[in-house]
Amino acid sequence: RTTVDFNLFGVKPLPGKRITRHQESLYMSKRQRGQSQEAAAAQAAISERSGRRIEKDQRLSIPGERHWRTREDPFETVWEKELVPLLEKEPQLTGLTLWEFLEDERAGQFPYSVLRTLQRRVKQWKATQGPDKVVIFRQSMPAGQQGLSDFSHPNTAITIQGKDFTHLLYQFRFAYSGWRYVQVVLGGESYSALADGLQSALMLAGGSPLEHRTDSLSAAFKNQVEEQTLTQAYEALCQHYHVQATRNNRGVSHENGAIECAHGSFKHRLDQALKLRGSCDFDAIKDYQAFLAQVTGRLNKRCQARFTEEQLALQPLPGERFMDYSELSLKVTRSSTLDIKRVLYTVPSRLIGEHVRVHVYHDRLALFVGQVLTTTLPRIYPKAGQERTRRIDYRHLIHSLSAKPQAFRFLQFRDDLLPTDVYRQLWQHSDQQFDCRDACKWMVGVLRIAMDHDCEERLGHELLATVDKQQPLPTLKVLQERYLGEQPVPTIPARQHDLSSYDHLLQGNWHQPAVGHA
Repeated sequence: RTTVDFNLFGVKPLPGKRITRHQESLYMSKRQRGQSQEAAAAQAAISERSGRRIEKDQRLSIPGERHWRTREDPFETVWEKELVPLLEKEPQLTGLTLWEFLEDERAGQFPYSVLRTLQRRVKQWKATQGPDKVVIFRQSMPAGQQGLSDFSHPNTAITIQGKDFTHLLYQFRFAYSGWRYVQVVLGGESYSALADGLQSALMLAGGSPLEHRTDSLSAAFKNQVEEQTLTQAYEALCQHYHVQATRNNRGVSHENGAIECAHGSFKHRLDQALKLRGSCDFDAIKDYQAFLAQVTGRLNKRCQARFTEEQLALQPLPGERFMDYSELSLKVTRSSTLDIKRVLYTVPSRLIGEHVRVHVYHDRLALFVGQVLTTTLPRIYPKAGQERTRRIDYRHLIHSLSAKPQAFRFLQFRDDLLPTDVYRQLWQHSDQQFDCRDACKWMVGVLRIAMDHDCEERLGHELLATVDKQQPLPTLKVLQERYLGEQPVPTIPARQHDLSSYDHLLQGNWHQPAVGHA
């Protein structure tokens, strides 16, 4: 038998000192590694006899550990009989809810000071006797396997030229590398928004993954049926890019954790970038989109190495984009309008009576006559609480309205026809200064000048400045002379025909001009 010298290990057991949990754990770990009792006991600074006692589970009690109560249990009469049955029926009940229940049933018997005791009791019951909890299984996706799409609302209020800009943010992210793409989306979570954002992301990434994952988007899945059924348009989109469409279980957002957590990180970085910029106002949507691209680019620098690796595993893209719009066939009304998805749009009057095909994107409308693109309109959406709205462009109607200026006064969409609040104020002042007929002619004439000379903003502010100076508005004749005088009048050479040719025409004889004469 080998005698162990404790001095070899630099430690020795101290008589009369109780063994700690740490010493017990250290001794057992050494024994599990194959060391002898003597060596393990020496390294744990305990005696060999204590080591044998630990192995036989005959540990001495440790100071501070007790298995008896030091004070009376305030819930002894109600815990097993009333509270435990409630927890067994509904394990999600909290200690506060149960205390309020007791307070309602037995007012004053259980003071607020015992709430913390009840909360600890409930917590212990759930840990020892409660139901099993949901386990999160961390995933490790291979490169090129999965891309995820989702929509979210920005945390920071954005304005375009001082006006509130209501929008969503579409985000695409690769599960392996974390590379992402973010795009502004107008309206809701529509198919056109999903298709446009997804295809733009894949083109920027240079390939497509094997699987595309979303939540239960109505643009992608028919949620009324129990089984997973794709919409026709989304199914065709996935086939075009050779990706398999999947979705997470309803209400289980952590199954899309690779994109859900990305929302929080991106919006935090966006908020910080806007604070650094010093303003949340942009001149145009394209400027805002460029700013989002800068924020996204900084985030993507962190995962550039993994993204380069993932690009090698992506599928090649098809030669062209897939349809990212819905199509309508409508007839332009005699009022030169189209009614599209609860919005009334004006169109150029030359299209009156024509059947047009409308490609409805999430941010614009493209109008076709046959195969010819005739015009493009920005798409708008009804605001919260509105059933319908209008998008009226006076440029589409002003030439016809100039021939019938009195129709302006009682026009159904008169206020929408005026382009800005400045022109609405001008109409109020002109209606007060001029008589009824002249006020309509003046307002229509001003709009005609604003369009023909492309001076809508400048003209409006000049006229409003006149009102602010408490001066009368200039007459329409003065305005026409001012702006028409800026345009040089072309010289048109006059040609006088021979009157004898008219005599031949009346007699039924056509005049044959001599060679070399006009």
